[in-house]
Amino acid sequence: MASSEPLPSLNRDAISSEKDVYGVAALDSPPDDNASNSPGADVDADADADPESLNRVTSGPPYTVFSKATRRWIVAMIAVAGLTSPMTANIYFPALNPIAKDLGVSIGLINLTLTTYMIFQAISPTMYGDLGDMAGRRPAFIIGFSIYMCANLGLALQNNYATLLILRMLQSAGGSGTLALCFAVIADVSVSSERGKYMGILSAGINISGTSPVLGGILAQYLGWRAIFWFCLIFSGAWLIPFVLAVPETSRKVVGNGSIPAQGWNMTLLVYIRSRRHPPVEQSAPKHKLRFPNPFNSLRVILEKDMALVFTYSTLIYVVFLVVTATLSTEFAVIYRYNDLLIGLCYLPYGVGCCCAAITQGYIMDWNYRRVARSVGMVIDRRRGDDLSKFPIEKARLQVAYPFLAAGITSTICYGWLLQAETHIAGPLVMLFVIGLCITGSFAILNTLIVDLSPGAPATAIAANNFVRCLTGAGVTAVIELMLKSLGRGWTYTFWALTLVVFAPALFFLTRFGPQWREERRIGLLSAADK
Repeated sequence: MASSEPLPSLNRDAISSEKDVYGVAALDSPPDDNASNSPGADVDADADADPESLNRVTSGPPYTVFSKATRRWIVAMIAVAGLTSPMTANIYFPALNPIAKDLGVSIGLINLTLTTYMIFQAISPTMYGDLGDMAGRRPAFIIGFSIYMCANLGLALQNNYATLLILRMLQSAGGSGTLALCFAVIADVSVSSERGKYMGILSAGINISGTSPVLGGILAQYLGWRAIFWFCLIFSGAWLIPFVLAVPETSRKVVGNGSIPAQGWNMTLLVYIRSRRHPPVEQSAPKHKLRFPNPFNSLRVILEKDMALVFTYSTLIYVVFLVVTATLSTEFAVIYRYNDLLIGLCYLPYGVGCCCAAITQGYIMDWNYRRVARSVGMVIDRRRGDDLSKFPIEKARLQVAYPFLAAGITSTICYGWLLQAETHIAGPLVMLFVIGLCITGSFAILNTLIVDLSPGAPATAIAANNFVRCLTGAGVTAVIELMLKSLGRGWTYTFWALTLVVFAPALFFLTRFGPQWREERRIGLLSAADK
């Protein structure tokens, strides 16, 4: 665990500067050079890692003082938290038909609850992202999960469509905002050379949600659709208790590299109780100033050229994923006449593909990072983090995405035409596995790049990406039924898959000009800071 000793002469303003939102820091947002190593900290926690990645011996403070065991505990909890938002969206799909029947409304009106859910899924992270970067990850997580639990309790007890619609918005406002914080925590505790591994663990948690429609189908079939919301309530409560008790604050603007003692609501409950029983002699760590979260901090990131390209393509990948998963239950019910349980089971190949992507992609990204580093003559520093100002991080990440994208586009087109022909169920299920493996895998790779490009405020950057993709997704879900009726299944899925082909040059532009744009932004922000 982090030491409780204060840091001498710590430059708090340098750590909390909002200019880091745009990636002005050359390193992986390292702690201030005046910081001291905490006694007993596991600064070489990865000494048993790949020797190829441990070529440079540096002085000064480590990137993080959290021990390997502590980091594993943090990442494990964050991976479970990352599951919550996509699970809440996916577990709902098999229940669309029974909810419509029970409440006496059309499928179109029930689909509207998907649209409004995604609108709030877009807006709420812009608040949580800024709150997490400004006040710390812990308070943002606690607020979000508390709102989420209250919404689930209401959804389990409500009896009319209007209440369902409103509480689904509140459910989204609470649970969806925390996803951006999960990516930020990974950036807090991992340098870019090993970030792929940790992002893979987080992606595994997120991608397990691909199997949640199976659980939703079982609950809806045997216990009724209300059991879905009771499950979400119990799940979130079971996560929140150990989080409040024992997951430390990681925000680098609040605790630096983990050496600055957490204050107030940034403390774990166990640490708070211990501090009350045995007050420290001196509390020298200054308290950070709080303000109301500003969602426009996220929106400003969208205007940056490199971020705009990443957000655009990431949004298109998300739309392809959404078109497939949101229509599976209704299309399979029409084609194969399946009940809620069987429809839920049909999501299983997709979920397995997502999990396989999460297991493999992190190690592939880290391997390619090392390969590109060797090619440009850069020696990797896993203790303090690498200087990315001269490193083509865009190339290192996107090279991994290309084969995933090619296979994902092909499988999506095949999936559409198999449904159009109403073939045996085996064909679409195989394509669902490949879509889960490749489309979701590509999406996770771009999320890792977003974190790399915004080391100072990753939650804000992920929130900006979430804002763009979820608003776009909300619009797509509002028209997807019309597209299926007018174009047919084959051409609808082909249309969305081909958008990834049409916009593929954005990735090549990002690889070619991204490092130059990053440097221009860094110089511009430094010049503005000097004025």
